[in-house]
Amino acid sequence: MKVKIKQVAILMVLTFYTNQFFAQEKVFNANPDTAFEVARDLAFNGKRAQAQDSLKFILTKYPDYLDIRSFLASTYSWDGNYNEARKEFKYVLAKDANRKTDWIAYIKNEVYAEKYYNALALSLKALNIFNNDADLLQLKAKSELNSGKSQEALSTMKEAVKLHPNNEEVLNYQNSIENQLSFNRIGISFSTDYYDVYKGNNGWSNAYFSTLSYSRQTKYGSVIAKMNYLNRFQTDNYQFEVDLYPRIAEGLYAYVSGGFSNSPYNPTQRYGFELFKSLPKSFEASLGFRWLKFSTETTIYTGSLAWYTGNSYWAFRGYVTPGFPGTSKSAALIYRKYRSDAENYFAIEAGFGAAPTLDRFIPGFTGKEIFDLGSQKIVFGYFFSSKNKKNAWGFNASAFREEKPFSKGEYFLYTSLGVSYDVRF
Repeated sequence: MKVKIKQVAILMVLTFYTNQFFAQEKVFNANPDTAFEVARDLAFNGKRAQAQDSLKFILTKYPDYLDIRSFLASTYSWDGNYNEARKEFKYVLAKDANRKTDWIAYIKNEVYAEKYYNALALSLKALNIFNNDADLLQLKAKSELNSGKSQEALSTMKEAVKLHPNNEEVLNYQNSIENQLSFNRIGISFSTDYYDVYKGNNGWSNAYFSTLSYSRQTKYGSVIAKMNYLNRFQTDNYQFEVDLYPRIAEGLYAYVSGGFSNSPYNPTQRYGFELFKSLPKSFEASLGFRWLKFSTETTIYTGSLAWYTGNSYWAFRGYVTPGFPGTSKSAALIYRKYRSDAENYFAIEAGFGAAPTLDRFIPGFTGKEIFDLGSQKIVFGYFFSSKNKKNAWGFNASAFREEKPFSKGEYFLYTSLGVSYDVRF
């Protein structure tokens, strides 16, 4: 009875001072432990707002009472106030990084907020402190799975099972991932370049592209086989190619590609190779080349620098193509805003380029007159999946502006529309 009377008294003090706090700027003066207990009771009995006011009031006097601040963060997360929860968890872990329960709660807050890339980054930080911890490995795998990195999620759980073979929760979660993962994918895409507005001037007609693809996720990386179709100038063109993304080491993977065709508007052979390396601060860099064989051979050197920040992705990619009468250069800036995972995002890309060409139409042409053909593009894309992640769709629209090689300083415009569909099984 005395304990209940004491709690009621403290609650009255808390309520009074909380209501007066902003007006009179009073500082908490009661026993923080007992007041914390009362605030917890309020939170667990459906009086969350009062509990949060009380917790914040205690923190005016004891800002580094980390258990109180951690509990405040948890109440924000329960209410769906993920931004406020994030601020409090950051404060707590900045003061003491060896609080495993707070790492777990912080990661779960990001999962609830559908910030899966944040959750994955936090999982990796926590595992640097609590090496091979079973709970954190599961959260890492969950973040990878929700980010669309299914093979990585399964690899994480296989490693967790090796480390914790008698942990039933770990075993069950590995089985759950194996049951829901689909390692095969078939996709089809269509797009059209619209030149009709210029048809009367230069004889160009619309171009049509389509691709049928099959991909397979393996423990070594993904393998994608494609059959490409192009109809340009009323001519059918076919090309077969295979793309590989082998994993070489932690944070290092490659792109390897080869293609063949006997059609007039495709290269008879094409090969590509590029290395991708993860860098600190969520950056990634790559360097590689593309080799094309038409009537002559062309090598294109390319590289990129990408940055993952929260649910956003930025990338800058450049291309350099040596040749006659000079070296062509182009670049593109790419931005993606992810929603729930890697299958659901909005994308925008802006690009520009300059290709040296002979100015054959200049009076008194000698064969040495060169000017740069300018080009620009902008691309919008929207991609989304079904709730069960088995089906994915994509839509894109592009606009291109290219300088006329026969009329320096004049440009023509054309547009492109595309749609894609993938199914997993």
